This record gives sequence, structure tokens and C-alpha cells, in this order.
Amino acid sequence: MSVIKHKEQRVGVFIDAQNLYHSAKNIYHSKVNFGQIVKDALEGRRLVRAVAYVIATESGEENAFFDALTKMGIETKVKDLQIFGSGAMKADWDVGLAIDAVKLAPKLDTVVLVTGDGDFVPLVAYLQMNEGCQVEVVSFGKSTSAKLVEAADNFMDLDVAPNKYLLRAGGPGGQRTGGKR
Repeated sequence: MSVIKHKEQRVGVFIDAQNLYHSAKNIYHSKVNFGQIVKDALEGRRLVRAVAYVIATESGEENAFFDALTKMGIETKVKDLQIFGSGAMKADWDVGLAIDAVKLAPKLDTVVLVTGDGDFVPLVAYLQMNEGCQVEVVSFGKSTSAKLVEAADNFMDLDVAPNKYLLRAGGPGGQRTGGKR
């Protein structure tokens, strides 16, 4: 995967917050440092827009997290958690993220998908072939679809330096911002 990165590239970052939250929780029993991820994914290039797709619960305990994202310059798009009569829960932003990436693609040179979800493989192909965008994926490699990695022009594996991308209570730069990630 050979990609060209230069400071004038217009970059859009689309963050599947639930996907990264669950990966960090299940693999490292920790929370995600989204600010560091966006910074490193940009590599000095020009950010056009960074959007995190997040889920709100009835308790509202995640509001501090949403505020922290906003303070980092990451826009949040919020969807309420759906709870069905059977007790099953659904929280899915895949279509919303994909539509936003397609709508913004004409204004971007590079689309960064912060997710490991293989459902985004068709989006990667569309953005590359129809919009001429370079598509990069950022995620924890241990929980990332191999097909997504293969489809992307570049893959940044957060497992290479997990401590850099995780929040730990009391550690350097690791203060918690509150709420679920």
C-alpha cells in the first residue's frame, strides 16, 4: 500500500466511535484517545472535517464524552440507542457515515475511515473508483476486517502503539474525559 501524503491534501475523517470503543474495551480494557488518532491520521495534512458517529443512551452518561470530542474539534452526530420490546438493543451508524462520506467526497482528496468494520468495503471501493479519493483506514488491527485492510489505500494499525491511542486514568495524557467511548 503506497500512498502519497502532502500538507495540501484535503482530508475528511469519519469515526465509527462504537466500533473503536468496543475494540479498545474488549482488547485492552481501556478507552480511546480520539484526539491523538485524528492528529496522527492527518499527518500534518489539511483537515476539512472530522465527524464522530456516536450513540446516546437514556441516562446521558456519555454527554461528557461528546463534549470532549467537540473540544477536540471533532463534530458529533448523535443517534439514540434503540431498545426493542424484546430487550434487544440497536445502535448503528453505518449508513449515515457512508452517506456523509459520499456527500463530502467531492471536497476531499483523502477519506480516513476510523473503523475496523468490513461492512465499509463497498464504500472504500466507491470512493476510490467514483470519487477518486485516497481511502485510509485507522483501527485496531486485531479487530479489523482483513478485507477492509486489503481494500484501503493505507492502513494505520493502532495495535502498533496502543498506549499512544488509549486513555488510562492517571497516566501521561491519560486522564479520562468521562462517559462511555
